[in-house]
Amino acid sequence: MKAIWNGAIGFGLVNIPVKMYSAVQDSNLDLDMLDKSDHANIKFKRVNEKSGKEVKYADIVKGYNIDGNYVILEPEDYAAVAPEKTKVFSIEQFVQEEEIDSVYFEVPYYLEPQKNAENAYNLLLKALSETKKAGIGTFIMRDKEILGMIRPYNDEILIVNRLRFAQEIRDYKDLKLPAAKDPKAGELKMAISLIDQTSEKFNPAAYKDTYNDDLLKIIESKAKGKKVKKTTEEPEETGKVVDLMAQLKASLESSKKAKKVS
Repeated sequence: MKAIWNGAIGFGLVNIPVKMYSAVQDSNLDLDMLDKSDHANIKFKRVNEKSGKEVKYADIVKGYNIDGNYVILEPEDYAAVAPEKTKVFSIEQFVQEEEIDSVYFEVPYYLEPQKNAENAYNLLLKALSETKKAGIGTFIMRDKEILGMIRPYNDEILIVNRLRFAQEIRDYKDLKLPAAKDPKAGELKMAISLIDQTSEKFNPAAYKDTYNDDLLKIIESKAKGKKVKKTTEEPEETGKVVDLMAQLKASLESSKKAKKVS
């Protein structure tokens, strides 16, 4: 794996030099964009809107529009913004992980100690494991401020979960939500029974992305000249009143049969 960030974790007055690696990878098929007429690859070019000519990447700069005029940003301008956060992810507070709502979670990253930082790394790892706490702080990566949470993963490695800032979460108040009212007692009891009946300990390995495998089978079949059978799924009718109790009963029966088979 290639490190995407080199810096240090600030734990009080202790600095722990680390390397950061992406903990996830994309599982999508690598599909190319082609021209429908001759299946030629589609290429995207960086074009000057005035001259219509292609611009080399080395000649591209970034700017911010103020009253119709662009203020051009240089590399040193980015470095001048919170330079202390560019190389140090300083833990500002410790929290219980369950205090953080899942809406804030983004991408996870692995942390690897750099040379001579193993002892300090293990100290933070064990301290977080013992206290069941996670460290919260910010740092700069790729010219962007990142809010992150450091926590132990499987009690053998430190992991950083990138978090969304509160200002990035949209307000849902404008959505058309149902009025708050108590459901019918029988329906609620049945819904709880369904939840209890299908409750298990979470096992992430039980869930696999099979869509790409199925799509690849279709691709391989088409490569052999076979025709793919078209399927049409009618969308469920909306706006009609449904019998919740009947659906819940059917769901419970289906769940019971599935458990007997397994």
